[in-house]
Amino acid sequence: MIKTIAFDADDTLWHTERIFISTKEKYSNLLAEYHDKIYIERHLDQTETKNIQHFGYGIKGFTLSMIETACELTEGRITGDKIKEIIGFAKEMLASPIDVLEGVRETIETLSKDYDLILITKGDLLDQETKLARSGLGEYFKAFEIVPNKNAKTYKYVLKRHQINVEEFIMVGNSLRSDILPVLEIGARAVFVPYETEWFHEAVSDEELEGKDFARIEKMSNLIEWLKNKQAA
Repeated sequence: MIKTIAFDADDTLWHTERIFISTKEKYSNLLAEYHDKIYIERHLDQTETKNIQHFGYGIKGFTLSMIETACELTEGRITGDKIKEIIGFAKEMLASPIDVLEGVRETIETLSKDYDLILITKGDLLDQETKLARSGLGEYFKAFEIVPNKNAKTYKYVLKRHQINVEEFIMVGNSLRSDILPVLEIGARAVFVPYETEWFHEAVSDEELEGKDFARIEKMSNLIEWLKNKQAA
């Protein structure tokens, strides 16, 4: 029997990638006199990937990568005013309204009556705590875990920390790489809820998914019915 349901946060409970896409658009326009949009975004992606090991995930690390990329692409000619604009982009991102995905609030409220709910997310501590509070969903979660990475070791640690049996645990999220594959690796179950876009850091190949047994639902509101069927089986 499933007793604990863990949820990813960004792009599982509320929209986040839309904010990054919008910011990349403004960033490309800011540097348009130096390079074309595709080149700028490709270079930014490469810088961000390289910097994750130093700054982790989240808006603050993304901002530092934007500044570093701007310095490189302009060969140091970027002005203080434009760097200030980039910092302004970051402040806008952090202040963006929390747009909870359709069906999430009702689903979380319903499931919290019968299951222990926990949140497992990557990102900046202050930013993620603030988003959870502003989402209005915080009261439904028994625990909130912000982790530097989501791998098998992380999930084992979280389950041990909260004294959760792997057979009674299920993870729900929009990332195959972070929310599904490492959970299957520790012998737990997972439910994939695809988002409208896929972050390039989270892409997985067909070969990595071969033979992997996990559920897929098209929207969060389908989770309640899926759980009923699973528990009745």
